[in-house]
Amino acid sequence: MDIKNLVVGQLQTNCYLAIDRISKQCLIIDPGDDADYIQRIILDEGVKPGGIIATHGHFDHILAATELQLNYRLPLWIHPKDIFLVRRMRETARHFIGITSGPPPNITRSLKAGQKIPVGEANLLVIETPGHTPGSITLYSKKEKLAFVGDLLFSDGGVGRTDFSYSSLGALQKSITKILRLPSETVLLCGHGPETTVAAQRPFHKN
Repeated sequence: MDIKNLVVGQLQTNCYLAIDRISKQCLIIDPGDDADYIQRIILDEGVKPGGIIATHGHFDHILAATELQLNYRLPLWIHPKDIFLVRRMRETARHFIGITSGPPPNITRSLKAGQKIPVGEANLLVIETPGHTPGSITLYSKKEKLAFVGDLLFSDGGVGRTDFSYSSLGALQKSITKILRLPSETVLLCGHGPETTVAAQRPFHKN
């Protein structure tokens, strides 16, 4: 699997293309904004999008999803516990960054723990990692030794915000503990900022 990282939007969200090397099928993970840019990279890479996955429902991870759905006729996967956030997309985007967006994307498929999402001949395992939001998930590939962790944690030792009414610090800490049980060499692809590894994160989260 090849990974293409596209930094998009005012909040510098990491949108990822997870690309199967043989079939050139790809998944679009967290298309936070800049749909035109994402589509240009898809064209340049010669890949075929098969779906969109949101690691959670915050607007800065889905703002480009509606346009991508329309242009490629793509399904959107998200955990059902975050559907309420998708429905609030326009209001929260206006509140936090002062922009007026189009309508929210259509949620066509639900994610659940243990589900495997195909990427050509490969697949990504869904791990529930709530805390930042109730429906936050991580996508893990044992074969590729990587995990897309969304806003669970960041390379500098920081973690996703838990000051929202629907967030839970306790749940977040349990989710981090779960992910840090993965093999030490696992690369963690974060929702913002540089990538990190399980080994690099363990000293930050000893308790």
